[in-house]
Formats: sequence, C-alpha cells, structure tokens
Amino acid sequence: MINCLIIDDEPFARELLESYVAQLPHLHLVASCEHVFEALDVLQRQRVDLVFSDINMPQVNGLEFIRSLHNPPYVIFITASPHHALEGYELDALDYVVKPVSLPRFLKAVNKAQTVLSARPAAPVVAAPEYLFVKEGHSLRRVLFAEIDYIEGLKDYIKIMLKDQMIITYLRMSRVEDQLPPDRFIRIQKSYIVRLDAIRAISGNEAELYDRPETLPIGRQYKEALLNRFGL
Repeated sequence: MINCLIIDDEPFARELLESYVAQLPHLHLVASCEHVFEALDVLQRQRVDLVFSDINMPQVNGLEFIRSLHNPPYVIFITASPHHALEGYELDALDYVVKPVSLPRFLKAVNKAQTVLSARPAAPVVAAPEYLFVKEGHSLRRVLFAEIDYIEGLKDYIKIMLKDQMIITYLRMSRVEDQLPPDRFIRIQKSYIVRLDAIRAISGNEAELYDRPETLPIGRQYKEALLNRFGL
C-alpha cells in the first residue's frame, strides 16, 4: 500500500486525481490539500510515501515546497507548465505529468513510483523532528523547538517568541499545540503555550521566564497540570 498526498489549488484538478487514486487498490489517499501549508501539516502528522503536486500555486509553489522539506517523500509533479520539467527532475521527481491528466498517463506515473518504492530498503527508525515549519511572508521557515520561549495566540494568528526575535504567522493555537512535543511544552493559559525549560519561577498565577522581563498569566484550569509537570 502506497500512502499518497495530493496538492493542488484547483478543485477540479484535485477531484480528478482523487477519482484516479480511488480506482487503484494499492494507493491510499492520506489527504487532498488546497495549498502547501495544509500539506505540511499532514506531512508532520502522518507517513506519506508519494506526493502528487501541482507547481503553479499561490504564495509557495510546488517546487519551492518540495525543496524546503528536509526529507521529502517521492514526488510526481502534475502541472500545466511543461517548462518546469527540468527543475522538477533536478529535485529527483519520479515523473512530470502535464495537464490535463488522462488515466493511462496517471497509471504510467504510478507504476513508475510503485517500482521505485518496492525496491527501496526498509525505512530506518527516524527520530522525531526537532522543529516545525511556519509561514513567514512567502516562505516556509523552520523554527527549532529549543529556540521557542513561548507562543501567544492572537485569534487566527500566533506570536512565536524566540530567544532573540518574534514571528507572527497565520496559524491557530490548537494546530501549533498538536505539532509541539508534549514533554517539552505546556499550555498555561488559553492564549499561551510555554517551553517548560524556559520557566524560571511560578509566582502566584504568573510564570516568570529566563532572560525575559515579561511574565505570563497562568489560567486557573491549567495551573494544577503545570505544577504536576514540575512534581509540585
């Protein structure tokens, strides 16, 4: 079984590929994504063997997205722009299919992927990543967990406070909380997630951090869990 992911900003193109995948019993569709940020979230949560990706997409195109990944899955580019083919193959793409995609051409690309995937050695155990990717401007930025002091929720945005700078990005608190290792971060209030090693002291209903002048509020319903994490 090949776990695959579709990325395309055009609904019709996604639906066509979804229908093709559904006809092949050895393909399992993990997700069908409208943009690369949604796809990145999927890749951080689930194992994906093969990506069917468009190239011309807003903000971050398919080539930039695959290039940004530390250990990308195999990829088949499916696009209306044949002039990107050379650059696609430079990223070790398994195939490059020009739209509109017929079922026979799709099958040919999938068969090529199946041959490569069946020949690869068993995957080694990979340690959990020490970072997450967030959108910054028109790029994807890698943020190391060790550099994060705390994260503040601002409705549909979050503010990531690093040791020496701040990043504001479009992401919900629930999404970023799911991407953080629970043994290293804890939610202390509805709008605040803190790295445990950054906490210097707990004073009443406030958390004091190392090398930061500000204190963070501790919500009543979160305080017991916070104290338990420190064995208090």
